[in-house]
Amino acid sequence: MTESTLKPPGPIRRLYNWTISWADRPGGTWALFIIAFLESSFFPIPPDVLLAALCFGAREKWMKYALVCTAGSVLGGIAGWGIGWGLRDTVAIPLMNIFDHDGATRSQIELWYAEYGFGGILIAAITPIPYKVFTIASGMFHYSLPLLIAASILGRGFRFFAVAGIIRMFGPTVRPFIEKNLEWCFVACGFLLIGGFVVIKLFH
Repeated sequence: MTESTLKPPGPIRRLYNWTISWADRPGGTWALFIIAFLESSFFPIPPDVLLAALCFGAREKWMKYALVCTAGSVLGGIAGWGIGWGLRDTVAIPLMNIFDHDGATRSQIELWYAEYGFGGILIAAITPIPYKVFTIASGMFHYSLPLLIAASILGRGFRFFAVAGIIRMFGPTVRPFIEKNLEWCFVACGFLLIGGFVVIKLFH
């Protein structure tokens, strides 16, 4: 098969190739930190994608990447809390309306705070439930910032170290599967993210 007959890569494949190329760049670690930071307050793409790409490229640095991702996410969670606390009407409510048109999610989060407190944040930090919703709502409801930080460190740290650790142990095995079925993997991640919103709605 000649090069001219090869099927050009799709947008997802190009994005993956671009993302994984950061593993060989000095700025890859900073990119991971920035994406993790932004995702905790408003950015839609989870940092797990770049975390996995960097770990595939340099599996021996998996702990470093997981730590950077956790630090960025925790600091981003603090920023999300600040948005909810100090910019409620101008920024927080418009952002929340993107995810929660009828206010049901906000009501459920407020109920979870009253019933579970620390545990509710911890669950959100680990699962596909959108973490940005919890960080912004935490500030809007004046939830304890120290408890949010503690839950973020535990929950986000567990999640990112688990992702990086799995790649460290099984990288050569799972990487061919991911690259061969890349589009389907992205679809699955999208369904998980949507499922997080559905879980919040069902609890309400």
